[in-house]
Amino acid sequence: MSIKEQTSIKTKYHTEALRYMDNAKDILQKAGKEYNYYIDDKYVKIACGTAYNAVLKALDGYFILKEIPSVRKGRRKSKEYYEMNLTNLDKKMLSAFVGAYNVLHLDGYYDGVTNVKIINAGFDVAYEIIERIKP
Repeated sequence: MSIKEQTSIKTKYHTEALRYMDNAKDILQKAGKEYNYYIDDKYVKIACGTAYNAVLKALDGYFILKEIPSVRKGRRKSKEYYEMNLTNLDKKMLSAFVGAYNVLHLDGYYDGVTNVKIINAGFDVAYEIIERIKP
């Protein structure tokens, strides 16, 4: 893969992941804050789901750069797909992914955790992953 192709992939996936994160931040603002908690868990769940999708978008770009084959057509990528490939590539990125999965996907999206510090930590980890594919 040429440097030009790599730069194009990085730009495309980095830009798209940041767009998702911008959307997630906008959605999170709609939740409102009271003390150290967001008020409306519906918006927190939507924002966390969007931020987690930003992480997946960034990782998809990272895997293309590392020439990791995608799953077969018609199949869904699983958490295990990302973990398995990151285990072989980058342990630090794997730790960040597990953190993003736990905080954004499980705690924020499914469980509706509304603690501001926890959600912000999930967003920070998402940005950490996204920055790894910055052009």
